[in-house]
Amino acid sequence: MKIVVIGGSGLIGRRLTAELSRLGHEAIAASPSSGVNALTGEGLAEVLPGAEAVVDVANSPSFEDAAVLDFFERSGRNLLAAERQAGVKHHVALSIVGTDRLEGNGYFRAKVAQERLIKASGIPFTIVRATQFFEFVATIAEAAVDGDRLVVPDADFQPIAAADVAAALADVALAPPRNVTIEIAGPDRLPFRDFVARRIAARGDHREVQADRAALYFGAALEPGSLVPEHAGAARLGPTRFESWLAAA
Repeated sequence: MKIVVIGGSGLIGRRLTAELSRLGHEAIAASPSSGVNALTGEGLAEVLPGAEAVVDVANSPSFEDAAVLDFFERSGRNLLAAERQAGVKHHVALSIVGTDRLEGNGYFRAKVAQERLIKASGIPFTIVRATQFFEFVATIAEAAVDGDRLVVPDADFQPIAAADVAAALADVALAPPRNVTIEIAGPDRLPFRDFVARRIAARGDHREVQADRAALYFGAALEPGSLVPEHAGAARLGPTRFESWLAAA
């Protein structure tokens, strides 16, 4: 099966392309570096013909509110139009768990806009919402620095390894479209503070990590369940535990 991975040079795209190739499929890593740019439309007409499925894991180069909204809307329209022209049978998109629960975050609002375009496109689809990646916990920690301590939201967290995200996307891309949104997450649901404290301790940083209900998550206020699967029993859980990932990182 030919599968085109939009954003194929990124964190998830590289792993997904490798996994699909390992399974014996023709996986095309499409990105601006390979001459395919969904934001401008460049290269889409050339790469999509013959593809059974397209997996969109592309990310905006800017997280500024207006820029990220423009990226996901413009690239989404270009990609979906090119897929209709090429006869693509399954559009798979990577989104974020809780994206419709955090209106205070511009990136999450942009992902909601992207999801709406997909659902209205008429192309069979599956949207995969993932929790935050293990690989991003260090960045999240740096955003929480407050003097000589870190202050994080008093909320639950259930991050997932990027490799497990790629494996889930591969399974979805190889299956028939479901025309639904599914959720994937890591195996452990714990307080936000626990993951951040363990991540910084693993690199020898023993600053105090405090939980505060008033702390914002990249500009958005969190409820306890904002960043974890809405229907815990229905979510697919990745097998990699955070402690195992830390030991190998």
